[in-house]
Amino acid sequence: MKKLFSLLALFSLVLISCEGDPGPPGPPGQDGLDGLIGTVFEYEVTFRELNTDVPVELFDFPGGVEVFDSDVVLAYVLIDVIEGVDVWEPLPRTLYFNDGGILSYGFNYTAFDIQFFLDGNVNYPTLDVSYTDNLIMRVAVVPAELLGEIDINDFSKVMSVAKMINNQDIVIE
Repeated sequence: MKKLFSLLALFSLVLISCEGDPGPPGPPGQDGLDGLIGTVFEYEVTFRELNTDVPVELFDFPGGVEVFDSDVVLAYVLIDVIEGVDVWEPLPRTLYFNDGGILSYGFNYTAFDIQFFLDGNVNYPTLDVSYTDNLIMRVAVVPAELLGEIDINDFSKVMSVAKMINNQDIVIE
């Protein structure tokens, strides 16, 4: 019985110590959010052509920014600064005036540029310059797979995701 037990222990030791070929390496994987590229940047917008049906301002995306078909572009307008903290509102944004006038800020984009526009029933040339000049628009390009995880109406959450995936300063155009 001692011989059988010793033989079994020796056989087990031999099996455990054997090693075969390691095989070919597998493809590189992604750790966490690797491969997801997002970015955030700002534009200072002044609507110059107010005598048109729909005033527009067109901006190219900053150099190096790629917008893929699977990305989503979000835009926000700076509406206030309270105690040094910026207050952002997502576009489209609609304002209602006491005289029945309506003014909306909107945007559209391609893979290369973004266009901001005014829409509504107001007389654009008579608007106070606070509605048309030196507006700060912030744009976030977000990989679509992250949208299920964030509330796009909460700019601080969008910014935290953008910083997490890109960790870069905001570009002002």
